Amino acid sequence: MIRRLRRLRGLDATRRLVRETRLSTSDLVYPLFIDARIGARQPIPSMPGVYRLPLTELEQEVTEISSLEIPAVLLFGLPERKDSIGTEAYATDGIVQRAIKLVKKTVPQLAVISDVCLCQFTDHGHCGVVKGGLIDNDETLELLSRTAVSHAKAGADIVGPSAMMDGQVKAIRNELDANDLKCTAIMGYSAKFASSFYGPFREAAESTPLWGDRRTYQMDPSNKNEALREIALDIEEGADIVMVKPALGYLDILSQARSRFDTPIAAFNVSGEYAMVKAAAEKGWLNEKAVAMEVIRSIKRAGADIIITYFAKTIADQLREAPE
Repeated sequence: MIRRLRRLRGLDATRRLVRETRLSTSDLVYPLFIDARIGARQPIPSMPGVYRLPLTELEQEVTEISSLEIPAVLLFGLPERKDSIGTEAYATDGIVQRAIKLVKKTVPQLAVISDVCLCQFTDHGHCGVVKGGLIDNDETLELLSRTAVSHAKAGADIVGPSAMMDGQVKAIRNELDANDLKCTAIMGYSAKFASSFYGPFREAAESTPLWGDRRTYQMDPSNKNEALREIALDIEEGADIVMVKPALGYLDILSQARSRFDTPIAAFNVSGEYAMVKAAAEKGWLNEKAVAMEVIRSIKRAGADIIITYFAKTIADQLREAPE
């Protein structure tokens, strides 16, 4: 007898009936760059279709995102001024804090995730306090905690520490609880690798380090077991969601994390992964919409519960036309 697996592939209807991995808009988070210095949206050359937005255009943007049934946004901020300790990151009236308030006022049902890091706010571009040419882990924890508390007080539903400092989730959880912000969730950038795929983001966020690199605090791309230890530590410290970043080059990490942990897992389909597809599509080498869907489906299939992607609008449009 021949095993005829093609029997269920003949019709779109039967293919949908037996589909193992199903995407929905509920899986998606759309990242936004909010710039305190501009009066109109500015395109990001290395990320076609993505813009830096002024606060004056944020209301329209999040209204559109909500209309697409995308449930959450991830906010990154570009401040008016930078200094060596990223003061604007934890300022009460900082750009991210103002953006959070505006989003929650405009679309209260939209979940707001805030990136908690210093790199966009420091004049040296590193993610923490620099002492003697090195990043001081424990002094940075204090500033990350202040940043997270300021975001939560502004209305953030989830804070996302991304600096890869040891103990950052525990420090932030303790500080949130001490400020009666016990309901604010933490999404740990748990397995964040020192990746070459971040290039376009660093242009968008103006966060390229002035010297050196981030390999002393972000993870070595060669290490799998260490990534799983990082995830386990974040869960132990109180993370409500953990993350693998980037997504495409690290689907094996994502899959193993899914097998080992029952905590919700996010994956970040990062700027370089987005830019590659856009560039190939512009040359006519790929069908952008089809490839974007395949990429996001692969991340879901590998085990992600939450997919942060600049393709979120594109995917939401396609799912609206042909729901899975």
